[in-house]
Amino acid sequence: MADRYRPMSAVQRAREGNPSKTSIKEGVVIPRAILTEPDWSEVFKTSPDPAVESANERCRDMASVEWRRVVPVLEVAAGIGEVDHATVKDLCVCVARIDQAERDLSERGLMVTAERGTVKNGAATIAAQYRTQLARYIRELGLSPSARTAITAPEFDDDDSDIWD
Repeated sequence: MADRYRPMSAVQRAREGNPSKTSIKEGVVIPRAILTEPDWSEVFKTSPDPAVESANERCRDMASVEWRRVVPVLEVAAGIGEVDHATVKDLCVCVARIDQAERDLSERGLMVTAERGTVKNGAATIAAQYRTQLARYIRELGLSPSARTAITAPEFDDDDSDIWD
């Protein structure tokens, strides 16, 4: 079923039919690139507070692990380019922040004592918001099984390797 907020891809429209007979646009083709991993210490800054610094250190590690897990797959499957760098970086930040929020929930619990008594831990709301954003990135980058059906793998042209052509 098509998402009513986003247009269908050219392949999906051709597969499911084109009753309106409008022209099918193939979409924008971007040059492929090998993405370089960002400096996570710029995103998760060092802090003089030991508790914050240990959380930031873990976030740097989690973001790096996610980058190394996702980028090779995207380079082959989706043919990502340099313009996708910020999106993939944000995806990794979301994963790191979800881990940070989940750790806080595990340590302090779902309910915490505050000035007004027992209240919901704010990390639960933060985790939910990051999960919503992560789901959007997963759909945009084709990282879920349903999203992968809408992506066509880039064609590899072996003739490009010859510099004399």
